[in-house]
Formats: sequence, structure tokens, C-alpha cells
Amino acid sequence: MDLNASVLEIEKMLHRLIGEDVELVIRLDRNLGYVKADPGQVSQVLMNLALNSRDAMPSGGKLVIETAHLELDDTYVRQHLGARPGPFIMLAVSDTGIGMDAETLSHIFEPFFTTKETGKGTGLGLSMVYGIVKQSNGYIMAYSEPGSGTTFKIYFPSTEESLPVQQREMEIVGGTETILVVEDEPALRELTCTLLEDSGYTVLESSGVEDAIRTAKDMQRQIDLLLTDVVMPRLDGRELASRLAALRPDLKVLY
Repeated sequence: MDLNASVLEIEKMLHRLIGEDVELVIRLDRNLGYVKADPGQVSQVLMNLALNSRDAMPSGGKLVIETAHLELDDTYVRQHLGARPGPFIMLAVSDTGIGMDAETLSHIFEPFFTTKETGKGTGLGLSMVYGIVKQSNGYIMAYSEPGSGTTFKIYFPSTEESLPVQQREMEIVGGTETILVVEDEPALRELTCTLLEDSGYTVLESSGVEDAIRTAKDMQRQIDLLLTDVVMPRLDGRELASRLAALRPDLKVLY
């Protein structure tokens, strides 16, 4: 896949996610080459990192996304645990946010680790990023100091091969239906809603079961699909779907 193309494809969406108070700067290496990775997952990585940066800049700031083709030598590998020598394509995401101390930095990729207050996030975003990068045979480094912002550098193995044309030109099919999104993780809910809205769907969002049931009871609203998380506090997604089916028998469900 062409990493530069993936960045440019979601540039507009990134602007929406980070808001007007954050300046987005994109610097792309024109002679980048290709990586063997899933374009959808790479977009997910970018958006998760952008959301993380936005939350670290509550008063605004700058978000910089860069790509570069690098040859990592033995000296670099010795200085960076987990690195491998060879040709790599780097994706760097940097912000001017509040930064992190060394203790926090050592835990950021652990599932459910978060520095956010209760109800503001589950801490799955960065662990998800880590998993996607590993699945693509790459690795990720994080650099940060309190008050000096944060930089994430992702290294994907470089390849000269591009995807077949029919695969590379696949487009996401949008629609005009109304979708009720139920997700208790704020960042993931926002990301999902943005993706759906940009594909043409009308989106209703709920942070929990009770709110979703109230929305479904408003029979003036058209709801074509319930898109819900499965694991949520108090009541899981399957039980929610069962209750909403009693109100709207024709409602389709996707977990």
C-alpha cells in the first residue's frame, strides 16, 4: 500500500477530529515506496494517534504527520530495543501537547492503561495501535517529556511491490441510512461516528444502554441499524439489541 495516499485520504477527517484549535501539518516523502499493511488499519492507527494528540492539547497546538524512507543500520538497532536493520518506511505523529514522564511512557501500550479520568477513556487506543503495527511486522517508538509534547514513530518494512490495481482502488461504499452507534469509549465512539458520517450515513450516538433505549423509543426517528459495543457497564450489547428488537422488530444489528 501507498502510505502517503492513506494519509491524504483521511486528511479531511483528521481536521474534523482534532478541531479548529489544533494546526495540522503534513510532510510527506515523495519517494516513499510501499508497505505491506492493511490501509483500513493504517487509517485507524492514524486516527487513534491524532485523537490521543488532540486530548493532550486541550488549549490547542500543532499536530505534525510525517513520512520518510529510511535505512536502519546496526548502530540504530543497538540503540533501540525491538528495532531491526534494513529498509523501512517511517510514519511519525508529533504533537505540542503536555507530554508524559518516563513512568507513564513505559506503560502507554498496555491494555486499559490510561491517564484520563474515569469515563473519559478505557486506555485501549494505544494498545490497539501497538497491535496493528505488530501485525504488520513493524514496530513503534514513543518519545516524550513533560511539557515538551510527544512523538510516535512507526516503522513498517519497505517493499517495492504495490497491491494489484483492483485491490488498490477499492472504495468504501457509503449510504444514506440512519445508524445508532452505542459505545461507552468516547474516542472510539467519536471516531466511528466520523467515519460513518463521512460515508454519507445519518448517525445517532449514545454513550450507554439507557441513552440508546431512550433514543429508540422516539418513534419519530428512523433507525436502520444498531451498531453497538458488546462489553459495556451494566448491560451488554446483546441484551441491548434484544430490548431494542421489542421496540423496533425490523432493526438490523451489528456488533
